[in-house]
Amino acid sequence: MDEHRPKAVFDCMIFLQAAARRDSPAGACLALAEQGLVALYVSPAILAEVEDVLRRPRIRAKFHRLTDDVVSEFFDRIESIAIRVDDVISAIALPRDPKDQPYLDLALRTQAEYLVSRDRDLLEGATRIAADAIPGLRIVDPVTFLVAVRQRLVSAGGES
Repeated sequence: MDEHRPKAVFDCMIFLQAAARRDSPAGACLALAEQGLVALYVSPAILAEVEDVLRRPRIRAKFHRLTDDVVSEFFDRIESIAIRVDDVISAIALPRDPKDQPYLDLALRTQAEYLVSRDRDLLEGATRIAADAIPGLRIVDPVTFLVAVRQRLVSAGGES
């Protein structure tokens, strides 16, 4: 079953939304990985950005749920479900928003099928760049990802 799981990379905001609101679409995306239905990939660069964002005072003021304990527990969850890839090289240049590059680099390294994001630069601009470098990669928002994975499960005779 593992080789048939969709391969996915989540951007930082998906992790933030999943940590802050488990019942959000981003939380449901993470739940698919927790259930073993999706292979979720992370890299040291992505984990560092997520940790930085989740610990920012401005973010904590907006999302009161994000206490030190909740963030630590969240990272424990990520470590237990995600596949960590340490040897990611920078291979795709994104002149419009270089901060998004680690996500595309990881998608290239893992040959991910999905990059889940709400970032307009990724959803619009990077799609053309990624299409040449990563055949089969779809850059989608969380709701589109959920629909695609659930349709795949139903057509494979799995859970709905």
